[in-house]
Amino acid sequence: MTIDDGPASDRVRLRRGANNGVYERQAVLDVLDAGLIAHVGVATDDGPIVIPMAYGRSDDSLYLHGSVANAALRAADGTDVCVTVTVIDGLIIGRSPFHNSMQYRSVVVRGRARRLQDDAERVDALRRVSNHVVATWDQARPPTADELRRTMVIAVPLLEMSAKVRTGGPVDEPEDLDGRHWGGSVPITSTFGDAVPSPDLRPGVGVPSSVAALDGTAVHGLTTRP
Repeated sequence: MTIDDGPASDRVRLRRGANNGVYERQAVLDVLDAGLIAHVGVATDDGPIVIPMAYGRSDDSLYLHGSVANAALRAADGTDVCVTVTVIDGLIIGRSPFHNSMQYRSVVVRGRARRLQDDAERVDALRRVSNHVVATWDQARPPTADELRRTMVIAVPLLEMSAKVRTGGPVDEPEDLDGRHWGGSVPITSTFGDAVPSPDLRPGVGVPSSVAALDGTAVHGLTTRP
């Protein structure tokens, strides 16, 4: 993986493992599209906290949502946050455990979070979050005004971000290459299974096409974002 552009800021410049750094914008966005869960770090009155969240994106913003009572989201509004997304593609087994590693794609996004106030902007952001996981927004009941009122959405600008990608096998010591210990890699593959209907589902209600399309599809690398 090559570095096509420099980092947007020194805060997202890779120092350790800099040869695995990726700054080209589309390549970073591709990793965001492949992930499902973001870990969001924010400073609160009770100290720093990192929480997992579903997310979505537009061309210029990353969106996160939760209850208006969510202390982390309330603390994030107007402050710097750090959002990370990681996709694990395999294990790397070295001839020495010191050289064990993982094949992965990861992204770090840093920036000042902004709470969305405009209703149309909030609905669009929530649609993107929902459809990033599975594109059922237009195949399900629309959210009610009360549901929207109880939901907070924040946006983080997609400006300061970088990716780190590790592929290939172990980087073992030269003296170990002719030894008796095994080295290599083990792929990690996740796929969606058959949809399981809710036990209280009314007879005759079929599986939405967007859900049915997931069957047997690889989890990471699937892009359902509009």
